[in-house]
Amino acid sequence: MPSNSSPTHAAAGADPTHFAAGADPTYFAAGADPTYFAAGADPTYFAAGADPTYFAAGAGPTYFAAGAGPTYFAAGAGPGRYAACTVHAVRAYGEDDTEVRALDDVTVGFARGRFTAVMGSSGSGKSTLLHCLAGLDTLTSGQVFLGDTELGSLTDKRLTRLRRDRIGFVFQAFNLLPTLTAGENITLPAALAGTRLDPDWVARVVEAVGLGDRLAHRPSELSGGQQQRVAVARALATRPEMILADEPTGNLDSRSGGEVLRLLRDAVDTLGQTVLTVTHDPVAAGYADTVVFLADGRVADRMDAPTPQAVLDRMKAFDAPKAGASR
Repeated sequence: MPSNSSPTHAAAGADPTHFAAGADPTYFAAGADPTYFAAGADPTYFAAGADPTYFAAGAGPTYFAAGAGPTYFAAGAGPGRYAACTVHAVRAYGEDDTEVRALDDVTVGFARGRFTAVMGSSGSGKSTLLHCLAGLDTLTSGQVFLGDTELGSLTDKRLTRLRRDRIGFVFQAFNLLPTLTAGENITLPAALAGTRLDPDWVARVVEAVGLGDRLAHRPSELSGGQQQRVAVARALATRPEMILADEPTGNLDSRSGGEVLRLLRDAVDTLGQTVLTVTHDPVAAGYADTVVFLADGRVADRMDAPTPQAVLDRMKAFDAPKAGASR
């Protein structure tokens, strides 16, 4: 297995090695023979013996399968190529015989301008992964990056500022202030931060969520679906680098949930946002560009262009989580 400290590794027995133009250094999948790069490529495809370690075509969306052997970032890329990523992330609770690893050596990157769903059974580590990406939880070891920023290097004050300015959150429980109108809830984070929102962008967001005639209404005067659309607009209003959505349709009926999922999809396709959602619902995952599957704290698989049935079939193939695991 190659060492993290050594910048360039050739696949075992591989001769020669080919580099993408200008790429240096390059990491190879262990045991791959030979390792090739797509001609003129950036992105790069590795011919890896382990399944799956591939890079998505023509885009930047690179997702790594951790736990099936060592995976490394593309040549010359660095973490900043992704909206967010983790490198050998471990989150453990307890010690010695009582230790439970919610995340167990997870290396995965999430590309800009894409909609990704993270799925897994209860205890798989999906919520822990989202919380660590958001800086709401800290790793036991490894690294978390938002763009070029390594979250573990930040003070509490700088981490708070990062969450406020660079991440938009959508929660299952809406988290709207009942005494404020929908419009006031949308602009609240910026008001608390003392920053001025771009009025043209806010108008575009309000139009996208379809709440132009509801901005003067308080949450109690809105349906559950409308409240969650306000929450999505609030997350988008500051034009963050990434939207993190934790089971955003968990409290909604299927019709309202579909409206929110279409809104998140449109935020990527029309507004150019990056969305990462955690869900247990194959229908919700079907709206994503890519699904990353977690099992027992590790990346178990990934699926591009998912459909609800394909996601459901893949989920059924995974073993049940270990008894007593809580993640």
